[in-house]
Amino acid sequence: MRQVLIDKFVVPQNAFEEFTQRMDYNRGLIRNLPGFTQDMAYQQTGENRNAIVLTIAIWESQEAIDQAKATIQAEYDRIGYRPAEMFARLHITLERGIYQEIVRES
Repeated sequence: MRQVLIDKFVVPQNAFEEFTQRMDYNRGLIRNLPGFTQDMAYQQTGENRNAIVLTIAIWESQEAIDQAKATIQAEYDRIGYRPAEMFARLHITLERGIYQEIVRES
């Protein structure tokens, strides 16, 4: 069953450029991984002019997500990127969930 990974970020206005550069890098990375189907990104302006950014990545299975996480972590280790440190420094918050499509028979 397809899995949909949805991340909601709250990004302060002064951190938006650095955040979107990292987001673009990550989107480029996942597009070449096995089991990846599609991704999208959306934004709106929230309180205090913070950006609220939703990223959505659709995967063929939970196994594909698990394999992708390992590959992505290896890449982060290779380039010395620590997401939690960046988020703390820029005051970015993240909510993450994995969802499945609701399929109803007609």
